[in-house]
Amino acid sequence: MQLKWIVELIGYAASALIAVSLLMKSIVRLRLINLAGAVVFAAYGLLIGAYPIAIINAIIAVIDAYALYNIQAAREHFTLLETQHDSEYLQQFLKFHDREIRRFLPDFTYLPAEQALVFFILRDMVPAGLFIGHQQPGGTLWVSLDFVIPGYRDFKIGQFLYRQKSQYFKDKGIRRILSASGTPAHARYLRRMGFAPDPTDPTGLLYSRVID
Repeated sequence: MQLKWIVELIGYAASALIAVSLLMKSIVRLRLINLAGAVVFAAYGLLIGAYPIAIINAIIAVIDAYALYNIQAAREHFTLLETQHDSEYLQQFLKFHDREIRRFLPDFTYLPAEQALVFFILRDMVPAGLFIGHQQPGGTLWVSLDFVIPGYRDFKIGQFLYRQKSQYFKDKGIRRILSASGTPAHARYLRRMGFAPDPTDPTGLLYSRVID
């Protein structure tokens, strides 16, 4: 009886993984979770002797794995496109993505400033990310927004920005970047991008990264 319950739990777990995968906005996460669900479903099919279920889910797992390989192996083109602080497109972009932005930075408010550093990150010519920062004395840049639209949150844009384009910041005299942690999800993103809690901030809500 106990073994039967274990097998049923495996089936439920597989179903849950498949259902959760369909809720993902990121293609990479969708494929990863769907892959896990297909593998578990294939195992479930073998355990109950339902070989058609096992075979079809094994095929789905292979398809997901192949799609993930192609995503990772694809050569994509990233570009920084600076824009005016008061451009109409910028205003429309912020308005359209306002709810999604506040998921990660609930206190974000954009106040156009002529001195602001504003640029889009184009991924294969799609405006997939938006960065807004304000330079401060001493080579410090305060980040008010570092946002990536749904479907492109596989960290490639952040890696391009903070690692491959570090010279871009250096050329502007920036040696240190500061950012509010926002929500726990945004804090995890910052840590993955090489940020750490700023030692000068006793609250632990401020993160910093030295441009190397």
